[in-house]
Formats: sequence, C-alpha cells, structure tokens
Amino acid sequence: MFDSADLDHRMDKAHYQAAEPLLRRALLDAQYALASRPDFPVLIIIGGVDGAGKGETVNLHNEWMAPRHIHTHAFSEPSGEEAERPPMWRYWRVLPPKGTIGIFFGSWYTAPLLRRVLGDDKQDALDSNVAAILRHERMLVDEGVLLIKFWFHLSKDQQRKRLKTLESDPKTRWRVTPDEWRRFRKYDRFRSVSADVVRQTSTAGAPWIVVPGADHRYRSITAGKILLETLQTRLAHVPEAHAEAPPVPLPQLENVRLLRDLDLSKKLGKRHYERRLEKLQGELNQLSRAKRFRDRALAVVFEGSDAAGKGSTIRRVTAALDARFFRVIPIAAPTEEERAQPYLWRFWRQLPAHGRISLFDRSWYGRVLVERVEGFCSQPDWNRAYSEINDFEDQIVASGTVLSKFWLQISADEQLRRFKEREDIAHKQFKITADDWRNRERRDAYEAAVADMVDRTSSRLAPWTLVEAEDKNFGRIKVLQTLVDQLEAAL
Repeated sequence: MFDSADLDHRMDKAHYQAAEPLLRRALLDAQYALASRPDFPVLIIIGGVDGAGKGETVNLHNEWMAPRHIHTHAFSEPSGEEAERPPMWRYWRVLPPKGTIGIFFGSWYTAPLLRRVLGDDKQDALDSNVAAILRHERMLVDEGVLLIKFWFHLSKDQQRKRLKTLESDPKTRWRVTPDEWRRFRKYDRFRSVSADVVRQTSTAGAPWIVVPGADHRYRSITAGKILLETLQTRLAHVPEAHAEAPPVPLPQLENVRLLRDLDLSKKLGKRHYERRLEKLQGELNQLSRAKRFRDRALAVVFEGSDAAGKGSTIRRVTAALDARFFRVIPIAAPTEEERAQPYLWRFWRQLPAHGRISLFDRSWYGRVLVERVEGFCSQPDWNRAYSEINDFEDQIVASGTVLSKFWLQISADEQLRRFKEREDIAHKQFKITADDWRNRERRDAYEAAVADMVDRTSSRLAPWTLVEAEDKNFGRIKVLQTLVDQLEAAL
C-alpha cells in the first residue's frame, strides 16, 4: 500500500507559491457551496505515521477554509465519560451535520492499530475491529456522508530524520516525546499492520488516500487538491440514496402470529397487582443502587401500539428509581438538527453512563416501523437498518449496558375503546391526535412491520419481550418482572 509513497516526492517553493492561493480560493468556494446547499456532510479522517505532517495538514485546512463551517476533533485516550460508553460514542456525538466539514485527528482506527502493534491485542481482535469499522463506515456512506480518509506516510529513514529535525528545534521539540521514539522502534511492525488495515478498509465508498509526508509543500498541495476534487465532484452530482437489489423473498411463515397469538386475556386482580408492584419496585430500586451496578448501565426501549400504555408503564418503572440517576427520553419526529445527521445519531447521544438508566419512549426502531410504513424512507434504507440496529445494540451491550426491549400489544377493540376514552376525558384529550386515528387504519401494515422487527432484531443479548398489555396491571407487572430478572442476571 505504501511503496509509491516511499518515493521522494517534492515541490519547489515557486510552484507551491503559485498553487497555494488558487487552491485556497477554490476550497473556500467549494466550502461555501456545500454550506449553501446542505445536502450532505464531509468527514475527513486523518491517520498515518508520526511526524508525517498530520497536525500541520489539519492546521492548514483550518487556515485555508472558513472556521465556522469546519470543526476539528482530536482524539487521544478516552475520558472517564467516554470510557463509560461504547467506544464509538465519542465519534458519533461530534459527527458533522449536513453542510459542514468535520476533521477527526485520530479516529476509530487509532486504538485498534496501536493495540495490535504494541502486542496488547491478538490478530483476531484486530480483525473483529476492522469488521466493525467497515460496517460503521458503510452505514455513514449509505446515510450520505462524504467520507475522505487521508493516510500520511513516511519511510523509516524519512521518519527518523523528521523526528530528529523536530526534536532539534526548540519550537517543535515538545512534539517529540518518548512515545514517538518508542513507536518508531516498532516502525516495521506498524507499517505491516497498518498496510493490512488500510488495504482491508479502502472501499469504493470510503477509499484511503495515501499522501507522502516528507516534503511539506508537496504534502499540503496534494492533500488540498484531493479534498477539493472530491468535494467538487460530490457537489456536482449528489448521488441518490443508496440502492440495493431487493432481498430474495423468504417464505412467509405468518410471522404476524407473534402478535396475534398473544393471549391478551391475561389479567391481574387489583390486590395481587398492588402486592406485586410494591415487591418488584423495591427489588428494582435495590438493584439500581447496588454497588455492582456502578460499572453497568441500563437502557430500556418501550415500543407498542398507540394507547398500549407505554407512558403509564414507564411511570411505574421510574417510581422505583432515584430521580438523580435516570432519564426518560421521549422520541418524536426528528428535529432539523437531527435530520442533518444519520438517523442513529440522536440515539447514540442519549446512551446512559455507568450507574445510569435511560428509558426510551419510542426509539431507533422508528426507522423500521413508522418510517417503513409511512414511506418516510426508502425500502433499501429501512431494509439495511436491521443490521445497523443489531450492530448498534451489540456495541451497547458490549460496553456493559443492560438493554431491555418491550413491545406492548393490545387488541384493535381495546385500542378503539381507549381512543374514545381519551376523546371523552378532558385531561386525556392531548393524548389522541389525527395521526393516531390514521395509524389505526394501517394496523395490518404496522403488525407486519413489528413482526419483521422482532424476527430480525431479537438476539440472545438483546431480546424483545412481547407484553400482553390489554390489562394494564398485567402488562406493568410483566415489564417490571422482566427488568428485575434481566438486571439480576447481568449483575
């Protein structure tokens, strides 16, 4: 991957001085064109060899372009806040919105590469990380992100010379620490591992661009021209949403029976309900305050038919919890800020830290439910969302979070009764809207979407619990008992 970059690429001062002002002007024009037509974001990944000019290039891009439309994030060791969440959380929360450029100085490649080079990880761990990175980048590209990946390279002799030059200058001596020399002693190992990773992750949608870093003029103009050409090409033709061949139809096994065969006649008497409620709320409170929970977190997803009792069930759960340590996150239609990001962005930002609980009143499953049924996204978009959601939830669970998912089901007759009750009772009228009545007319389509959702996203680590919610008392107790059981098993 790096053979041609080992060559001595240079640019004299005269050529640089002639090219720089024209390049800067063109980059500014392209940047403002992007901002005036915010159809997509640009994310620049900066990686490569120590001393190859990564920092200088980042600074130059910030100097050459308008600062209000370009944002740089440098990543080092995770902070305490970051370490309490999935590794990708800190990258998701600072993704650039549409119409802007983001630069990641250091990225999701840095830690897996260094751990393998330094011998902290075996090859299978690196392979697993590479596979996760490929899925992540594929999702970003499918969501419309223009992903540009620069790898700045030096040969071994060039790196040695560069580090000595930096070290000998009082103005730059601070940039060369024992860590740089320690990594230099593993140059051959770093090059070998990096070449494999760069080769595996250089894809059609997000190729790596290897930039020779020995000569600062050549490096600067080369990186700037590539950024300009890539941006101009995308501005000239914004591609349509990613389209895949439709999946091969599978035999239909009447999976809607997952919902229709639920025994909605299950009931719980008031006295029995009150005893169970008090007992389970006490157990949930103790588990949420246990010392063992301080290194875990709990994320609870509530989905269900309209009027199925999600809100009242959530209130029975939160009544058992310390208000300082939980958040209820109601999910409605995305805001303008949220529409400028990939659809999972707003959920990544809400993941709980250790010792905390997040309760989602509706969730990321809107992509395969409301957006699917109402046509708010294309079939290829919601079809790929199943694997993206599974990957998202795998990362949540791997970080130590207990993930509980509930679908609350009621019959069509009971839903109609509750709708009419909401219309008749003044303090409940806010709960019923024209959308509720319209959604009811599409009940069959929603049931088919729910059945597919359960089939394709219920896993051993993040199973769906289907709740018979015709009787509210029974449904609430089933949710509380499930939460207690899942927390006990995890702790």
